[in-house]
Amino acid sequence: MDLALFDLDETLICEDSTSLWLRWLVSQGFAPEALLKQEQELMSQYYQGTLSMEEYMNTTLAPLTGMATLTVSGWLRRFIQRDILPRVYPDARERLTWHQQRGDTILVISASGEHLVTPIAQQLGAHGALAVGVEIVDDRYSGLTYGTMTYKEGKVTRLTDWKSLQADPNFDRTWAYSDSMNDIPLLEQADHAHVINPDELLHQEALNRGWQVCRWVK
Repeated sequence: MDLALFDLDETLICEDSTSLWLRWLVSQGFAPEALLKQEQELMSQYYQGTLSMEEYMNTTLAPLTGMATLTVSGWLRRFIQRDILPRVYPDARERLTWHQQRGDTILVISASGEHLVTPIAQQLGAHGALAVGVEIVDDRYSGLTYGTMTYKEGKVTRLTDWKSLQADPNFDRTWAYSDSMNDIPLLEQADHAHVINPDELLHQEALNRGWQVCRWVK
């Protein structure tokens, strides 16, 4: 059995899930519109590789602070149906199906919060998800995070921890899919690394390393 690792944002879907989620919250009156500008400024730092994940998560989790998990789960179901599933790349669906038919274990591993990534991964038929830990206290969101961030080398750390908890952690081969330079540490773990719609820097990195370049269109 092989292990297939998929990044989420700009890899399985054609946009960023947290950005879409904040826009949904604002459209429903659950978050102030000013939050969108804050998030855009932080995302520009992400693309430059200078983002503080703690600042990003604290900012984007602010609308959920004190909210009941049951309430947010209802919001998420509506959000995923309306804004996520229509944005899944057809090629990504084909690749997920291909791994499913092979009997591979599929893991979505993302630098977005687990409150988003876990239900999205379930909808896509993945076997599990690794994402930024989002703290829940007494069935309510605290607005804080916990554990190792699934960002850059943190994805490898979390993946190693996840493997140590598996009954049979010995996968024959590992496949990895990502659009981001931030995921080079993760792609380096794979026997078969695929870069999705890479920018110029990642495209050159892929050529240098012999990684497969995929152009997925919506």
